[in-house]
Amino acid sequence: MANTTSGTVIFDKNFSIDEIIEEAYERIGFQGVSGYQLKTARRSLNILFQEWGNRGLHYWQIANNDITLVADQAVYTMFRSTGDGTSDATAVYGVDDILEAVYRNSSNVDTPLTKINRSTYQALSNKTSTGTPTQYYVQRFIDKVTITLYLTPGSSEAGNKLNYYYVKRIQDVGDYTNATDVPYRFVPCMASGLAFYLSQKYAPERVQAMKLYYEDELQRALAEDGSSSSAYITPKVYYPGT
Repeated sequence: MANTTSGTVIFDKNFSIDEIIEEAYERIGFQGVSGYQLKTARRSLNILFQEWGNRGLHYWQIANNDITLVADQAVYTMFRSTGDGTSDATAVYGVDDILEAVYRNSSNVDTPLTKINRSTYQALSNKTSTGTPTQYYVQRFIDKVTITLYLTPGSSEAGNKLNYYYVKRIQDVGDYTNATDVPYRFVPCMASGLAFYLSQKYAPERVQAMKLYYEDELQRALAEDGSSSSAYITPKVYYPGT
């Protein structure tokens, strides 16, 4: 009689924080951890998620949002965390960067906007000119991300939308019974990364080995993460005398 399969694919969602911590400690030779060891591991896991923010774009953390434009307002603010002291019900939290944006009119017709840098924005002669926006400039501060439009929306643009894709921050670890804000592909490198961090505190003789495991698994996860699309390569034909 053939064995049956589980019929489920939810292991990553049932893999709680305390199990990740237990797995990481076992990799460096520790079992039955409790108290401060759990607390320091949870802190290290939060730091690991922040370090992933320096590892390139994570496609599962991309989201889309609209901002309603206001006449004569060029600067719009999004917050990097949920503890910024604002009570604005329309505020967007957990924003790390703006990837791309379009101006969307009342007929839901989109016009792409060009992302410019600080030098280009600074060189604009009249930053208060009003009209349909064509460019935007992003500033990333400690507590917030701002997007500055040029041209500044006028009365005829008020009520229309700025539609944009942004990079979200990975959610904090929180309670030990929580699941992580991470897709299943990153569970192996999350466990090995936490083991690497904990080895620096409790098993320095294993640091190098844990680092190699972590970097190897992280690179595989990053290579798999993404959005596939068709690519076409067309050779250029050269003719004599041209």
